[in-house]
Amino acid sequence: MAVKIETTELDGVLVITPDRFTDPRGFFSESYNPKALIKGGIDIAFVQDNHSFSLAAGTVRGLHFQSPPFAQAKLIRCGRGSCFDIAVDIRVGSPTYGKWTGVELSFENGRQLLVPAGFAHGFVTREPETEVVYKCSHGYAPQAEHGLLWNDPDIGVDWGVHATDAVLSDKDAVAGKLKDLQSPFIWDDTQ
Repeated sequence: MAVKIETTELDGVLVITPDRFTDPRGFFSESYNPKALIKGGIDIAFVQDNHSFSLAAGTVRGLHFQSPPFAQAKLIRCGRGSCFDIAVDIRVGSPTYGKWTGVELSFENGRQLLVPAGFAHGFVTREPETEVVYKCSHGYAPQAEHGLLWNDPDIGVDWGVHATDAVLSDKDAVAGKLKDLQSPFIWDDTQ
C-alpha cells in the first residue's frame, strides 16, 4: 500500500489518500494498512471500526470526543456518497486551540482524515444515503463521551448547511459551547 499523506493547518490532523488501482471492472485500494502508515510516521493502534449511514444530505454528526483515559484517535473515510469532515483543536495551550479544519471526503476521492486524540470530530453529509466508516483507537465509552455545539459561533465552522436545514440528533442539538469547555487535553509542545 502506498499512501499520500498531507498536513493540515492543525498539527497532527492529516489527510491520507491511499493509492487506487483502476481497470475496466472498477478499482482496488487498500483502505487501511498499518505498515504503510507506520512508514509514513503514523503509529496508532486502532481497536474499533464504526459505520455511520445517513439518509439525508445535511445530516450533521458531531462535534464529538471522548476524554482520557478513553480518548480516541479516528481515521475517517467515506464509503458511499460524500461528507465534509471536521476536526477542532481542543488541546489547552495549543496555538490553534478552538480552530478547525475541514476536508471533503467522498467515495470518488478516496481521501481519509486522521483526527488524533485532543480534537473534537464531526461531519456533515453532502449527499443522501452517505456512509462514513471510521477506525477508533479506543472503544466507545459513554461515561467519557462529550460534545461541542456544531454551530458554536466561537468555533465558526462553515458546514455549508443552514441551521434550519441541518438534520441533528437531540444530543448534538444541545451540546456545550467551547467557552464553557474544561478540556481534559493539554497541548504538548515537545512533540
